[in-house]
Amino acid sequence: MTLNVPEKQVTAFIGPSGCGKTTLLRCFNRMNDLVDVARIGSGQIRIDGINIYDPQVDVIELRKRVGMVFQKSNPFPKSIYENIAFGLRLHGIRQKAKLDEAVERSLRGSAIWDEVKDRLHKSALELSGGQQQRLCIARAIAVEPDVILMDEPCSALDPLATTKVEELIHELKEKYTIVIVTHNMQQAARVSDHTAFFYLGKLVEFAETQKIFMNPSNPQTEAYVSGRFG
Repeated sequence: MTLNVPEKQVTAFIGPSGCGKTTLLRCFNRMNDLVDVARIGSGQIRIDGINIYDPQVDVIELRKRVGMVFQKSNPFPKSIYENIAFGLRLHGIRQKAKLDEAVERSLRGSAIWDEVKDRLHKSALELSGGQQQRLCIARAIAVEPDVILMDEPCSALDPLATTKVEELIHELKEKYTIVIVTHNMQQAARVSDHTAFFYLGKLVEFAETQKIFMNPSNPQTEAYVSGRFG
């Protein structure tokens, strides 16, 4: 089955634990290349018509275009400023004025600028869990990707922090294509435009989110979203 992820919309991957949601998500920026036992079988993943597993694809450039936010916030043990500037320096940006501008733009874009603008040179590890996750989103968008992958970005957050991240996702889709893995079906219903349901390593159904939750075509999808298993 082919899955076409719509541009500048939010696509949610749902399904029981172990069904392959995160594994597929990590294929989109070739994070699974870092796993020794991982192997690529059949099929292709195309971005702008290019198979990202083509040997000529530059993986570093791919990961610039396809950013990732992980389940557990993982700020570097550096200052807030350096967390954002790190990826920019990797891509050759050295001028302080450009770094300053990009840091502010990214922190504003992740709705955390007003909370941290007076302590940019303090450790990112001093931030709350919700702030750390928004910082990680800021770090992802600093290099101006086309796609943002989010693997259970709210699973470790309290309800207030979760609300802030969900509001941020709504804002970010104006500029970025977003794919989010979530176990929280209410969250999928709130934030996504399209939803893909996976079961036992297979894509069962993909449609607009409202259809998946209100009128799914597959009985297996209906059983899952109605809570009969999972």
